[in-house]
Amino acid sequence: MIELPDLLGWTATTLFSVCYIPQIMKTAKTKTVDGLSFWLLSISFVANIIALWYATLIRQAPLQLKYVLALLFLVVCIYLYLQVYFKNPRKRGPA
Repeated sequence: MIELPDLLGWTATTLFSVCYIPQIMKTAKTKTVDGLSFWLLSISFVANIIALWYATLIRQAPLQLKYVLALLFLVVCIYLYLQVYFKNPRKRGPA
């Protein structure tokens, strides 16, 4: 039987991992980055690298998976952001 802490850890891992999917879908569909902060994505990316390092040091599999998936989704978000930003200057928003 699964223990409550494990259940909570894996549930949080799943939710944190999929939370980037709506933004990826919205950016891909609308081809605009209005309201999306590049700094938010960048700081989140660095924070996830540090957190992955921490999770690895304390050997926490749910956290390690969460941070790896978050990094993968953030790479996609940053790629889409840069792609839209440089291909569509008039959809950048105010300078």
